[in-house]
Amino acid sequence: MTRGGQPKDRTDGAERKCIVTGEVQPKDGLIRFVIGPDMSVVPDVLGKLPGRGMYVTSTRAALDVASRGQFSRSAKQAVSVPDDLAALVEKQMARRVVDLIALARKAGLAVCGFEKVKGWLAGGERVRVLMQASDGSERGKSKLWTPEGARYFGCLTSAELGLAFGRGSVIHGALATGGLSNRVVDDATKLRGLREMDGGVMPAGKDIEAQ
Repeated sequence: MTRGGQPKDRTDGAERKCIVTGEVQPKDGLIRFVIGPDMSVVPDVLGKLPGRGMYVTSTRAALDVASRGQFSRSAKQAVSVPDDLAALVEKQMARRVVDLIALARKAGLAVCGFEKVKGWLAGGERVRVLMQASDGSERGKSKLWTPEGARYFGCLTSAELGLAFGRGSVIHGALATGGLSNRVVDDATKLRGLREMDGGVMPAGKDIEAQ
């Protein structure tokens, strides 16, 4: 399956330093955290909570290191870190990606199902994102392709994609070009980092509950 044609990621130009690696990079590749009133570390996946932000590269490895004292060093005071911080961040990011895809669907910018997606790809539609479920059949997924300049993501389960499209299960989905699709790219990139370890995709956590 072709997964080429990936352009430089869109950013707003803002950069922050990861408290683990010390590298300065675009905010779109980082997870923001703040310290709550009870001196606990709180993930801020939307980047809107008040307080001084601490930024961590969106990978499980970086979050694990940050949880072992780096948050306290960055905050210059003792803070408490939830035992399941990485799982909590992953769940929130998955929820965020699902919600954004659902918004794109309601705006008429998304389709699902093999034939509809194939139709978009073959018909010259301006596809921004090809999405396929991590637990879908590899044989079936190999029959679709990523257009030049588009992005591919396989970090959501069929149940999560189904929730985004208002169905029980979805294997194939596509997003047209547009602002919402760019936001999906940003957050799906973070989620993919959280669900990958040693080059392999980690099994997704429990299905996101519908709200």
